[in-house]
Amino acid sequence: MNSQQHGPWVKICGLTTPEAVAAAIDAGADAIGFVFAESVRRVEPSLARRLAAPARGKVACVAVTRHPGQPEVDEILATFRPDVLQSDAQDLQRLTLPRELERLPVLRTWRRDSALPPRLLFEGAVSGAGRPCDWQLAGAVARRVQLVLAGGLDPDNVAEAIATVRPFGVDVSSGVELRPGVKDPDAVVRFVAAARSARTAVLEQS
Repeated sequence: MNSQQHGPWVKICGLTTPEAVAAAIDAGADAIGFVFAESVRRVEPSLARRLAAPARGKVACVAVTRHPGQPEVDEILATFRPDVLQSDAQDLQRLTLPRELERLPVLRTWRRDSALPPRLLFEGAVSGAGRPCDWQLAGAVARRVQLVLAGGLDPDNVAEAIATVRPFGVDVSSGVELRPGVKDPDAVVRFVAAARSARTAVLEQS
C-alpha cells in the first residue's frame, strides 16, 4: 500500500461493476474497494472476486467491512482474497487474521491523548454517506501518522481537502457516482487527476 511518487495514494471505493473497475485502473488509482458491510454498494465475495480479477497485480484490492463476524471475514478472505482488509480499528483488534494480511483501520474520531496506528483511514460517523469528516481534526492526525482521508470527497473538493489535511491518501465512493452504487467513469478520472495535481501544488508550496 505505497503512495505513488507523483501524488497521494488514491482509493476508489464501493465498486460494483466491471466498468467501474476498468475506470479506476485506467485513471491510475492505487486501490479499489469492495464493500461487504450493509450498503447499496454491498457485493458478495464471489462477485467481488470476479470484478477484481482484471485489477490483480495492478492496484490493491481492498475488502471493506464494518463490525463483521469471524465467519464472514473467513469467507471474504477465502473467496475474495483481498490485499488489504479495512474495518473499524476495534474490529481488527478482535478478529483472527493472517499475519501477512495488510490492515487499514478506520477511525471516526480521535482524542489527542489516544494512541494511533501507523496508518489509518479517517472518516465521518457514517461510511458512504457523502458527508465530510472534521478536516481540522484529520489534519492533526495526519501530522502524526499516515492518514487516508475519506468522507464527502469529490472531484471538486479533493484539492482543498489535500491542501488542508495533507493526508497520505484519499478515498472516494459516493463523490464519483452517477447514482448510489453506480460509478461515473468520467468523475473517477477527474478525481484522480485532481488529487495528483493538488499534491503537486502542495509540494511546490512547501
